[in-house]
Amino acid sequence: MNFNKELSWLSFNERVLQEAADQSVPLIERIRFLGIYSSNLDEFFRVRVGNIRRCAMVEAEQDDLKDKWEVLHQDISLKVNQLTNNFKIIADNTFGQLAKENIITIFDDSNNSQFKQHLSVTQLDWLSQYFANKIKRHITPIIIHSKTQLVNCIDDDGIYFLVALHQAKQIKYALVEIPREETERFIVLPSINRRKTQYIVMLDDVVQYFLNTLFEGVIEFDSIDAYSMKLTRDAEYNLTDDLDESLLDQMSKGLKQRLKADMVRLVYDRFMPQYMLNYLAKALKVKHDDDLAPGVRYRHFKDFVKFPNLGAPQLENPELPALDCTRFTVSPSIFTAISQQDILLYYPYHKFSHFTEFVRQASYDPLVHQIKINIYRVAKHSRIIQSLIEAVKNGKKVSVVVELKARFDEQANIEWAKVMKDAGIEVEFGIETLKIHSKLCLVFRKEHDKIVRYAHIGTGNFHEKNARIYTDLALFTKHKEICQEVDNVFSFISHSYKRFRFNHLIVSPLTSRRRLYQLIDNEIDNAQQNRPAAITLKLNNLVDTGLISKLYNASQAGVNIKILVRGMCSLIPGIKGKSDNISIISIIDRFLEHPRVMLFHHHGEQLLFISSGDWMERNIDHRVEVACPIYDTTLKQRIIDILDLHFQDNVKARIIDSKQSNQYVPADATAPVRSQIAIYHYLKAQEIQEMNIQPTTSKHHDE
Repeated sequence: MNFNKELSWLSFNERVLQEAADQSVPLIERIRFLGIYSSNLDEFFRVRVGNIRRCAMVEAEQDDLKDKWEVLHQDISLKVNQLTNNFKIIADNTFGQLAKENIITIFDDSNNSQFKQHLSVTQLDWLSQYFANKIKRHITPIIIHSKTQLVNCIDDDGIYFLVALHQAKQIKYALVEIPREETERFIVLPSINRRKTQYIVMLDDVVQYFLNTLFEGVIEFDSIDAYSMKLTRDAEYNLTDDLDESLLDQMSKGLKQRLKADMVRLVYDRFMPQYMLNYLAKALKVKHDDDLAPGVRYRHFKDFVKFPNLGAPQLENPELPALDCTRFTVSPSIFTAISQQDILLYYPYHKFSHFTEFVRQASYDPLVHQIKINIYRVAKHSRIIQSLIEAVKNGKKVSVVVELKARFDEQANIEWAKVMKDAGIEVEFGIETLKIHSKLCLVFRKEHDKIVRYAHIGTGNFHEKNARIYTDLALFTKHKEICQEVDNVFSFISHSYKRFRFNHLIVSPLTSRRRLYQLIDNEIDNAQQNRPAAITLKLNNLVDTGLISKLYNASQAGVNIKILVRGMCSLIPGIKGKSDNISIISIIDRFLEHPRVMLFHHHGEQLLFISSGDWMERNIDHRVEVACPIYDTTLKQRIIDILDLHFQDNVKARIIDSKQSNQYVPADATAPVRSQIAIYHYLKAQEIQEMNIQPTTSKHHDE
């Protein structure tokens, strides 16, 4: 029996909400955690609840399965309602504390009385001008009539007011979108008489306050009711089977389908009058009460991730300046550094610019003649893609595998694909039935009349912005056989009918399940022969039933298993006779834990892999993922030390138990360990030590 993965995901988001409630977290950061929680919940409904609804529809004819989905949906609703109530309490408390820092956030009520109560005449005049000059031009109300297909007028990434315009006994309805993409969501008002107090008002409230100016002279009305709402759609979409259409065209059509996809839920201001809610439910053809969710006034709370700090610096996390990699900085070139020995970076502790420099130098190095890279997500203004374009101008062959089906980045990747194609880059879209999720870059360099390959193998995307928030490992190597196997992965993506032998890399969907089973079985054999046996895992998600079953078997055999999981975890530790030897923790802190690491005792040899893929069926069987062994003994020990620091965490670590109750690891006041901060200082010390070592040329590991 395993823990349901959707409920486990909600338990993960509850850990995010715990950070928003943690009084030791700086105040502005707590507000931003509220935004992260909200963003996560949006994605949960778009992806996971949408999938549950589809499964329920497919299996509706089978009564036993139908009951299963109905029970799960009820359990989800119960948990979400509990979290929503907690969210409101935490948000009210958090924003209340802002006032003590002379930052007044005015959350208005439906009658706009807060504006009149708290703002001066001068501030209201300023706000009136701001609305007229900065906001109004971005708003075009939709006047709803009998032929209006309201569901087709609503974007699931938008926030709207449903507006009721009353005249005598007549009611006309309109839809007004809050222009949050075109203007600032948080509007900072001018101070009063040079006081220290700062005032912030919400764009939503400003729009509502001046709502009458949008309709005056256009529609006659005596009074207006307006309440916020947001519609969430199923994130999936269908691609056509038309072989005459390019994949780019199919994807573009698929994204347009998403705009009309089935509604998953409608969230509305809990104070919306019943007559308006009835009208809305009818207009949107809501079939089930469960699809309606009363909530807090402000939709898209995820924007609070960008909440500004108008107060003291201590209201935010103290800066942890990204570290230079000494091996790179003391070498005349990136390629010289990698030639001396394998190099490991750990973002965001290390500068991501070392990777962008790797690609930039490759783009103009006369000895480089080819670059291959696969892209899942990249930044809006990607220096990496710019360097690839420059490489083409320098006469180099550049091949880029673009994953068009990277969820919620599809449109961006379509646009990037077009830009790169126009620049002369050879663009491929991978394998139709498999997402390309590996993080590979390969550079071909001619040295002494031989082609030498340099590879980057990582756990995270080539995304400059995310690399400041996500923790990820990146290996740079010229190990001959590993680089050849990386090239083979690119060949498999281009020609999926070809089969390659992978002796070093673990590659999904070709070898991952078999190799991981073998590695676990090896530890089971050792335990059964009374030899030391241990497995340590660091994953984002652990839900694959086959691998979980193997871990249960390993626990029963006496293998000591430690797991650090950030998100979903279906494995239940601590079950007597089944999982007694398994302990699991989760860490939520200022950075989002993203690397996947697998460590097997293996007769004391310590086999260690970094991987792009989680232990989920999709990653093991339905995606292209790559796990790479770490052979350099210094780098291997560095990762093991990092894992040890995580498992020593008694500040931000939570225990994953049979109920996923998210209890913190017991604190030690005399020896607190906050692993992310400890890891930063550990790596900083490593770089200082490296700097003090006289540069020497060492033999690169090619065996």
